[in-house]
Amino acid sequence: MDSHSILFAIAGVFLLAGFVKGIIGMGLPTVAIGLLGLMMTPAQAAALLVVPSLISNIWQFTTGGNVIEMARRLWPMLIGICIGTFLGAVYLPHSGSGQATIGLGLALMAYAVLGLVKVDFSVPQRHETWLGLLAGIATGAITVSTGVFALPGVPYVQALQMDRHRLVQALGLSFTVSTVTLAIALQHAGEINTTLIWPSLIALVVVLIGMQVGQRVRGMVEPGTFRLFFFIGLLVLGGHLALRGLL
Repeated sequence: MDSHSILFAIAGVFLLAGFVKGIIGMGLPTVAIGLLGLMMTPAQAAALLVVPSLISNIWQFTTGGNVIEMARRLWPMLIGICIGTFLGAVYLPHSGSGQATIGLGLALMAYAVLGLVKVDFSVPQRHETWLGLLAGIATGAITVSTGVFALPGVPYVQALQMDRHRLVQALGLSFTVSTVTLAIALQHAGEINTTLIWPSLIALVVVLIGMQVGQRVRGMVEPGTFRLFFFIGLLVLGGHLALRGLL
């Protein structure tokens, strides 16, 4: 593929990933890295993802207001993400594939199935501090190992029993912290450089367009329909991760 064809392909990938993220509040790294892996190495794909992921996550968690209130509720998890990312960068392999990715995909699928059959989990408010910290540490470590922010952060946030818009906002905040800490790890590894400026800007523009369309779709559906979209989305993303680990 020539450079123009690659840029068009990158734009198409991020438009789709942004649309998915706009609807269910997540899926940008999973969709983008999975499809970009057909054109580049996982490390290059992860580095290209940093700018659009960071900006789209900031947009996601600032939409709807009450940002400070959200941060106060999620602070144990956010601190845990930073701790887990540091520990993962030091002690865990960073393959982004293989058994870790397969296990992550299967776990995500299992959680989605439980959600589809309406097995709900809830976190009592008095336990949010220590459970949030543990969930954050595990999420940070898994993010470094696989490049995906999903587990156990997404189930933990969903168990806080927020409405659909607050859920998406909370996911955006946790993903922002994960993106920043992952970017620091990539910078330390030398994977981020100036050659990514134009592809990253193109990716950012189309991600925001895709998110805008996805958010409009989310706003038009009923809460029950959103729940169905959310768990089907998790099921598909989990299956995609598991297959990616096998290939």
